Amino acid sequence: MPRLLLLLCFCWFCGATQAADLSAKMLAKGSALIEVNGAQRMLRAGQTSPEGVTLISASRSGARVEYQGQTYDLTLQKHIATSFEQAEKAEVRIASGRGGHYEVAGRINGVAVDFMVDTGATSIAMNSQQAQRLGINYLAGDQTRVSTANGIATAYRVWLDKVSVGSVEVKHVEAVVIVGRSPHVILLGNSYLSLVDMSTDNGVLVLQARH
Repeated sequence: MPRLLLLLCFCWFCGATQAADLSAKMLAKGSALIEVNGAQRMLRAGQTSPEGVTLISASRSGARVEYQGQTYDLTLQKHIATSFEQAEKAEVRIASGRGGHYEVAGRINGVAVDFMVDTGATSIAMNSQQAQRLGINYLAGDQTRVSTANGIATAYRVWLDKVSVGSVEVKHVEAVVIVGRSPHVILLGNSYLSLVDMSTDNGVLVLQARH
């Protein structure tokens, strides 16, 4: 019988299902970032990942998921490391601001910007004026259409050389440039967030580099 290892609960079960490694990387009310076999999936309650993991419910204290007919409760993973190993990993802590949003200063391709963390956004998103200020030739990107608060808008998919929040830097990050003035603040979406480790500590969002 294959076994499913729950990284957070350290428990085993037997069943005629395909094995999978599950862990919670970030928790919020109604949504969670679940890692499935090394792939991070941002799910809202009721959504199912491509691997077949369904998020039943989530809060800051834990998430309940269903996988191949079985239900599991996950909590945030606690990492055990020496003080030297911890010092080697870049980390930034972001306190919630207006309306509970997480806003933080950062850099795109070395240029200072302001971000708002948006776990519901597939990728980093900015408006065309912001892209021009950053020197991004977005018109050379792939044209697409996206849904905004003002309706459907034209957008372009581009790649950013590097994106950093504090000392947590990620290279070669996908972004979407939306023609017009929306969004007003650059959204820090999952094209960046999925490449770092996320957790919350008493309401403070913690981003940590993986290497």
